[in-house]
Order: sequence, then structure tokens, then C-alpha cells
Amino acid sequence: MSETDPLAPLNKMRRIATGLLVLMAVVFVLARKYELLHPALGFVRAFAEAALVGALADWFAVSALFRHPLGLPIPHTAIIQKNKDRIGVSIAAFLENNFMTQAVVSAEFGRIDFAGAASRWLAVPANSEAVAQQLSEGLPTVLRLVEDDDIRRFIHGRIDRLVEHVRFAPLLADMLTILVADRRHQELFDHLLVMVAGALEKNQDFIRQKIHDNSPRWMPRVFDDQFFERLLNGLQQVLEEMKQPESQWRERFQESVEDLVAQLRVSDDYEVRMAALVQSGLQHPVFRNYVDQIWHDLRQRLLDDVTATDSRITAGLAQALQAVSAALASDNAVRVKLNDWLRTFAADAVVKRRGTIASLVERVIRQWDGETVSRKFEQYVGRDLQFIRINGTVVGGLVGLILHSVALML
Repeated sequence: MSETDPLAPLNKMRRIATGLLVLMAVVFVLARKYELLHPALGFVRAFAEAALVGALADWFAVSALFRHPLGLPIPHTAIIQKNKDRIGVSIAAFLENNFMTQAVVSAEFGRIDFAGAASRWLAVPANSEAVAQQLSEGLPTVLRLVEDDDIRRFIHGRIDRLVEHVRFAPLLADMLTILVADRRHQELFDHLLVMVAGALEKNQDFIRQKIHDNSPRWMPRVFDDQFFERLLNGLQQVLEEMKQPESQWRERFQESVEDLVAQLRVSDDYEVRMAALVQSGLQHPVFRNYVDQIWHDLRQRLLDDVTATDSRITAGLAQALQAVSAALASDNAVRVKLNDWLRTFAADAVVKRRGTIASLVERVIRQWDGETVSRKFEQYVGRDLQFIRINGTVVGGLVGLILHSVALML
């Protein structure tokens, strides 16, 4: 029989125990036959006789646990086969109440350095690269399993639900308050003035022509040019006044911004109009198509990258895992906290599901037939039970020897 056969140790011990039984039977027959030739053979006969009885009794007891001895349907034999369901319930209850308690599981997990083991394992480049490769190779499968329509509905649904809970007017008010606090709104005011001045400078000919087109036909063009010059000078003077730090225009702009901020915080009308504007923009086909295109581009880029020999995603994952490993190795506080979290999580997960685990054990044993259960039990404990047969043979023989000696002394 192969040395890797799980039944090999059991069969070996069974042959030894059975061989010892046969040996005692042979010794008993020979000693009984020639007992009268020498007084010492009486002691041999007594020993072999009692040993044979002990061996037979223990053989019967051990065999009765797993099967009917000699195939005879003797009552109270094949105990495990007949009581497999009750045994399954008992084993499940034993595991649940003695091995999967909070105290036992927490104590066992408390000896495990999860974070340290993970850090040391990931510190080996081959390991972190292998993990990164496995993660990146699984990405295309995930992306192909997800339908585009499902992603489209998910993204648009999340955007719509997110927008439903946002109050845009107060949000805009907060943004304007930040701008006012940093005087960024004055920079915006100055930028607008520069834009207006630049527009006037670039469009002088256009403005001049518009004035001429709207003047009476009888009015000489020189008057149009004079009017244009006075208008342009007046606008430039106004722009210069507006640029002054203490100008009335700047103060009015400041007041307008502050009033707008106040109105945005309390006005329902502003909120309704802004929400409608945002919703209209989000529902617009251009925006929807843009979001869909972003998803398609992102998906294709991910697929192209992970299938490339020099994948940046895989390299990035490997580097990230190496960084995590180094961080765990150098930061004992983080390692302790991570271990505490992992131990608590693992212990709670096992304890909360101990009933499910015990039920699984019970169901599996219930599904097995009696012969299978008996064979599995015998495979694991049968070898030790064969020692009981051997011990019974030896002890029985010694008891017989003692009784024979006592009988001779009486």
C-alpha cells in the first residue's frame, strides 16, 4: 500500500493487533497441549488464555463502534453508522460551544501578527508584483461583465440623486463669501474693467461706424467723429474712476455682492431658479453624451493599459503595495492598530457566524451515509483504538497470570 495512503497507519496497527491476537491463540493451544510436560507452561497457558480473551473483547468493542463484527447484526453494534445524525448534532454543538466562543477565538487571533506577516510578505518584490498582476488581470473581466447601459444608468442616477440633496443657493453664497473674504471679487472687478477697456480699444472703428450709421444723413461726418471722441473719452474716464480703490463704483459693486450673498442664503426664489438651471444642464443631451463618452474613454484606456506588457496600472499597484509594506514595517503604531482591527473583525465574524458554521458541520454529516461517516471516523481515530486492542491483550494476559498465581497459592 502506498505510504501516502491515509489508511496506511491504521492498517499497519490493525495487522499488529490482529497478529498479536492470533499469536496468543497459537500460544494458548500449544501451552494447553503440553502443559503437563512442565509446570511453567501453566503460567504460559494462563497468560495466553487471558490475553486471548482480552484481545477478543477489545476487538469486538472496537469493531462494534464502526461496523457489525463478522457482519452479524448484533444489537448495539455499528454504533457510529446508526447514530451518525446524533453524532453530527453533538459535534456541531461541541464546536460551537467550546471552540468558537469569543474568548477562545479572540485569544487565538491575538497570537497572529496579521499586519506584520502581510508587510513581510509584500516586501518581497515578486509577491507584490504577483498580487498587482492578479488584480490588474481581473480588471478586464469586471469591466466586460458590466454593461454600458448599466453604467450609464448608474452614473446618471447617482448624479441625479446627488443633485436632489444639494442646496445650490447657499452653496453659491458660501463660495462668494470666501471670495469676498479674500477680496478675490475685487480682482474680478478689476479684470472686468480691463476687459471692457480692451474691448473699447479694439472696437473703436466698429463703434465709430455704428455712430455714423445711426446719424442723420444731413449731419456732416466730422460731427460724428467729434461725438465718438467725446463718448470714448467719457467712457475711458469712467473706467479710470472705477479703477480707483475708493471709487463709488467699487463700493456699489461691494454692496451688490453682499446683498446677493444675503439673498442667496434666504431666498427660496433663488434656490428654485438655480436648481432648475442645474437640473436643466444635467439633463441636457450634450452633458449626458459627454458623461457617456468619458466612461467609454476611461474603460478603453484601462483595458489597453492592463493588457500591455508595460502596464502602468500593474506597476502602480506593485509600487503601492511596496509602499504599504514599508509603511507597516516602519510604523509600529499603525501596525498595532491594524492588527487590533483585523483581530476584532475576524473574531467577530467567526463568533457571529458560529451557528452557521456548526449547522454546516451538522448538515454535511447528515448528508453522508452511515458507512462513510464510520469510515472517516475510523480513519482518524482507528489507529489509536488498535493500541487499545494491543493493550487489552497485554493487560489481559498479565491479569490471567496473576490469577493463575493466586490460584496456585490457595
